[in-house]
Amino acid sequence: MARKSKSNMSEQYLEENKDQIYENALAEIQSFELPLGTTLRSVYDDQPNAHQRFMEKLDACIRNHDREIEKMCNFHHQGFVDAITELLKVRADAEKLKVQVTDTNRRLQDAGKEVIAQTEEIIRCRVQQRNITTVVEKLQLCLPVLEMYSKLKEQMNVKRYYSALKTMEQLENLYLPRVSQYRFCQIMIENLPKLREEIKEISMSDLKDFLESIRKHSDRIGETAMKQAQQQKTFSTTLQKQNNVNYGRNMHLGRSRILESKNEITLKRTFEEDDEHEEEVLTAQDLVDFSPVYRCLHIYSVLGDGEVFENYYRKQRRKQARLVLQPQSSMHETVEGYRRYFSQIVGFFVVEDHILHVTQGLVTRTYTDELWNMALSKIIAVLRTHSSYCSDPDLVLELKNLIVVFADTLQGYGFPVNRLFDLLFEIRDQYNETLLKKWSGLFRDIFEADNYSPIPVANEEEYKIVISKFPFQDTELDKQSFPKKLPMSQSVPQIYIQVKEFIYASLKFSESLHRSSTEIDDMLRKSTNLLLTRTLSSCLQNLIKKPHIGLTELVQIIINTTHLEQACKYLEDFISNITNISQVTVHTARLYGLSTFKDARHAAEGEIYTKLNQKIDEFIQIADYDWTMSESDGRASGYLMDLINFLRSTFQVFTHLPGKVAQTACMSACQHLSTSLMQMLLDSELKQISMGAIQQFNLDVIQCELFASSEPVPGFQGDTLQLAFIDLRQLLDLFMVWDWSTYLADYGQATSKYLRVNPSTALTLLEKMRDSSKKNNIFAQFRKNDRDKQKLIETVVKQLRSLVNGMSQHT
Repeated sequence: MARKSKSNMSEQYLEENKDQIYENALAEIQSFELPLGTTLRSVYDDQPNAHQRFMEKLDACIRNHDREIEKMCNFHHQGFVDAITELLKVRADAEKLKVQVTDTNRRLQDAGKEVIAQTEEIIRCRVQQRNITTVVEKLQLCLPVLEMYSKLKEQMNVKRYYSALKTMEQLENLYLPRVSQYRFCQIMIENLPKLREEIKEISMSDLKDFLESIRKHSDRIGETAMKQAQQQKTFSTTLQKQNNVNYGRNMHLGRSRILESKNEITLKRTFEEDDEHEEEVLTAQDLVDFSPVYRCLHIYSVLGDGEVFENYYRKQRRKQARLVLQPQSSMHETVEGYRRYFSQIVGFFVVEDHILHVTQGLVTRTYTDELWNMALSKIIAVLRTHSSYCSDPDLVLELKNLIVVFADTLQGYGFPVNRLFDLLFEIRDQYNETLLKKWSGLFRDIFEADNYSPIPVANEEEYKIVISKFPFQDTELDKQSFPKKLPMSQSVPQIYIQVKEFIYASLKFSESLHRSSTEIDDMLRKSTNLLLTRTLSSCLQNLIKKPHIGLTELVQIIINTTHLEQACKYLEDFISNITNISQVTVHTARLYGLSTFKDARHAAEGEIYTKLNQKIDEFIQIADYDWTMSESDGRASGYLMDLINFLRSTFQVFTHLPGKVAQTACMSACQHLSTSLMQMLLDSELKQISMGAIQQFNLDVIQCELFASSEPVPGFQGDTLQLAFIDLRQLLDLFMVWDWSTYLADYGQATSKYLRVNPSTALTLLEKMRDSSKKNNIFAQFRKNDRDKQKLIETVVKQLRSLVNGMSQHT
């Protein structure tokens, strides 16, 4: 029971709780609190019949509210009826009022139409006035923009691009922002970058035209700069000379007024000439318009592309530099080729120097120095190559002068040129080589044209002409009356003159090299030594070896070299005079002409000896001995007499030679003749010799001894010359006298009568005689004397052989 009561109580509690939930839901719905989802969900989330119960509760609530509304309407109904009654009473009065108001409104409208019209006109005018004011204000804002844009177009048309860029900058920063809402401003804003690009393209095109222009005018610019540098150098040299004269004038006051007037006149003329040249010579700015590069630089700088422009300019100029530095293949053929090459290079660097000084940053000193070093290496390589092709010394000299002017010009613009002057020393050696080749030809021509005979002078005038060309002094010759002959031939003064001309030519190259007088003097002496020791010496040696040069010519060559050797001291004085360097200076080089002419003289002497011997051999070759003759002819052979006559006439020509030379030649000829005769006797092809042949041979040797004793050349002491035939004489005496006992007994003794007879020589000749005796005297064995003689020969032969064998064993 208790459990049942407890369950009824819980059900009652749930019922009460549900009613409370429904009441709360209805309260929320009546209060119009949204959203109602939560409230309705609490209703529907209960038991399945909760919805029906909720709807019942809701209907009950609605009925309660309807009853309350009805009570309220019933309460206010009478007042509503009274109000409607009062409203109906007022209705008639309202209709009347409405008519009156309508009539009044009509009259008022009729009266206000004119006012309205005037008012509308005033409003319209006020609107127009406001619009005009607005337009004027906007136009005042737009007009400067349009004016600036018009100005921009005008500047573009007249190619004032830098000003146009400034105008664009003002438009963008100052004017366009004020009127940016207008469509035309947007069009302008879109056009400005295009105009900038157009300006860049136009300025770049102008720069390209400028680069092409300076490439075409580089040679003329360089030529102008080189002329100015040369004129400046000439003017400075003249001014320096005037200063030197003025210094001397202070030391010689007696001539001061004369020198002063002369100096003023000369200096004035120099200035006038310089002014005239300045008027004639144009500057680089006159030849090329540099405004495009300035304009392009400013434009790119304003546009912020200055670095791009600098890189482009430098790249293009480097390309042009390579083109300028590339020479023509035929440049070495004419001086004009070199001049054009140098002018183009100078023009290029003059332009770069001008750009360096009138712009900031476009060209730097580092850039120009780098470009110059590259160019200088290329120039030196080109000049080395092309100058090596030059064989004309005049062209090499002109090249040197061009290099000096080229170097002086660029040095004036601040470029280092020491390497160019170093190159000139290399070219100087080549110049000397070309001079040596040229003078070698001159010397050959002189030698070929010479007649190799003493110079005849008919009178004093001709004599003075000769000694004016060549320093000749001879007191003995001066005492002789005209006509007379100078000892040297015509080639001597000509050679001397040509050597001086060579010195002058060498000096021309040494000028303007910025070297001291001592260095120039040393260079002149070295080049002159080369001329003497190599060129002239070679020409003399070749001349001496020529087949057509005979003994007479060789004698004259010896005489000529003697006089040229004596003239060397005058050449040294000549060099000292033109360089103003005393010969006593420690470092002064000496001329080697003495050794040159001595060597040539020795060669000529040797050639004389050789030709004499050759001539003797020619005579010996025509000798025709009958080696089997029984008796001699009683007179010397014809060939030998001709030979002796030839030697006599030849030695007469040697009178002008130095004594030792003539004596040596004579001794050499006699010794060679003696040797040749001895070889003729001992010839292996000669098998038999008769006593008659020996006698004939003896007659020839006697003539040789007579010739030697006749002193064909003065200066020999005693019978010195005859000793050349002593070997032959003792040998022939031995056979002629048949003095074998004495020979064999005295052999080896210093006092021997036949000391010069060699046993082998005697044996050879004796065997030839023995064979001849055997062949010619078949019946000699039947005669006692002949048998005894034959036995004696055999005995002597055996003894001679023993002597020869003893000599060989001893050796």
